[in-house]
Amino acid sequence: MKYEIKENGIKITGKEDFNPEHILECGQIFSYIKEDGVYTVFSADKKAKILETETGFLIETESPSYFVNFFDLKTDYSEVKKRLNKFSIMERPVKFGYGIRILKQDLFETLISFIVSANNNIKRIQMILNRIRAKYGVKMGDFYAFPTRNQLLKATEQDFAELGAGYRAKYLFNVLRQVNEDDLTSWQVLETAELRNKLISLCGVGPKVADCVLLFGFGRGDVFPVDTWIHQMYNKYYSNLENREKIRQNLVSEFGLYSGFAQQYLFFFMRAGEI
Repeated sequence: MKYEIKENGIKITGKEDFNPEHILECGQIFSYIKEDGVYTVFSADKKAKILETETGFLIETESPSYFVNFFDLKTDYSEVKKRLNKFSIMERPVKFGYGIRILKQDLFETLISFIVSANNNIKRIQMILNRIRAKYGVKMGDFYAFPTRNQLLKATEQDFAELGAGYRAKYLFNVLRQVNEDDLTSWQVLETAELRNKLISLCGVGPKVADCVLLFGFGRGDVFPVDTWIHQMYNKYYSNLENREKIRQNLVSEFGLYSGFAQQYLFFFMRAGEI
């Protein structure tokens, strides 16, 4: 797969390492829409529309450099898949989700989004986040930017509840008073274990949410978020184990720095009912 920055966005040649359905519907992001088979993704105050062409894809955007990083286009995913295929359990998931790429998302938006995601379904998560954008974000023509911490500080716990956040309203209200964008940026220098503990200390952030923020925001490959699908996979292909922390540790031990990649292919495969 090759990419080239053009006047109207990014031209991707090849389809073997990029597929918008695989990328956007593998549980790592909620701020996107699909209309007539075409995906539009929103991140911070930017958006990109992904059009399929005969030879690849065209990412239409006014912020091409941002989305080169966002879609991690500089990483050679053919090499990632080659390494993962050394594990027998990964052969079918990698073939099934061949077009997955792990996004490099805005840290603050990722934190808020995954707090909202806890014990929630994707349709409802998207609804809540869209309401948060519309009420507190800046209108950017035909969409709303994700609000900054200062903009969200205007919201009360009741405001978040009225937007549909439910019991998570308390978490959102409190976490905004614990951390800001600069804090999150400064944490990037921390080792994964220390950073994970920092995140878990925040209101509304448990182990799974912390691992999601580490993987999809901080780009840490040595984490393995364990949810219901991964739990089921482990019990089917490894051993019966109820302790999700132990499952996480075992999988990170097995896949090392490729743990995050393995998790995405396995999650996408499991949720599609292929396994």
